[in-house]
Amino acid sequence: MTYLSRIRINPLRAESRKLLASPRAMHSAVVGGIPTPPDAERALWRLDTDNPHRPMLFVLSSSRPDWTHLVETAGWPDADGEHAAVRDYKPLLAQLALGREFHFRVTAHPVQNTFNPIKPTPAQRERTARGNRRAHRISHRTAAAQLAWFLERTAKWGFNIPEARTDPAAPGLDNRPPRPAPDIRIIARDRQSFTKNGRGAPITLYTATFEGRLRITDTDQVTQALLAGIGPSKAYGCGLLTLAPLTPTG
Repeated sequence: MTYLSRIRINPLRAESRKLLASPRAMHSAVVGGIPTPPDAERALWRLDTDNPHRPMLFVLSSSRPDWTHLVETAGWPDADGEHAAVRDYKPLLAQLALGREFHFRVTAHPVQNTFNPIKPTPAQRERTARGNRRAHRISHRTAAAQLAWFLERTAKWGFNIPEARTDPAAPGLDNRPPRPAPDIRIIARDRQSFTKNGRGAPITLYTATFEGRLRITDTDQVTQALLAGIGPSKAYGCGLLTLAPLTPTG
């Protein structure tokens, strides 16, 4: 079984502020809600902060979770409403079909691998000096590079991005066809820096949240992308791709 959870976070509580500020702390909270050992299951999660007054945490897990600890310490335990919704993921997977379109959202950590970084960090210089010839992983830092990274990889994830739908120009205006553009946008970009386990060299992530419309080109590949996530840094809130049916006007 696979489950998709949605947990409401109260940003005014002290524990919530700690979780919202640190992907490492949020990762620990997510692991705490899943009964299987961390080495037996790697859950995906994403924090959506469109509404800063009510952030939403999404978690995809292969075992049924219990979010009581998060609701009690970082939510609204005594308020009305559904604090932590846990849904079977099978119905969504059953809707996947070649050519079908969905609205999507994902927060990713776009990176490139290079042997010769332009501005190497002290750790990268030390690694090179030791003779380690593994490629260095460098974050893409501009919106253009992050978007290009995403679009270059959609085929292996089992979908493409259709052109945005545009209305024809009104009579008397420039009726030249608009330049086609993919139906995707970056709705948030962030830089986060933290240490692993509270010590050691800092980990810095340059993330981008992509939203738009996708068309399925390979059901097996898109299923794999949904269940396993896309891109690196999955432990820190990256890679969870979520789909929603398009509205009649979407």
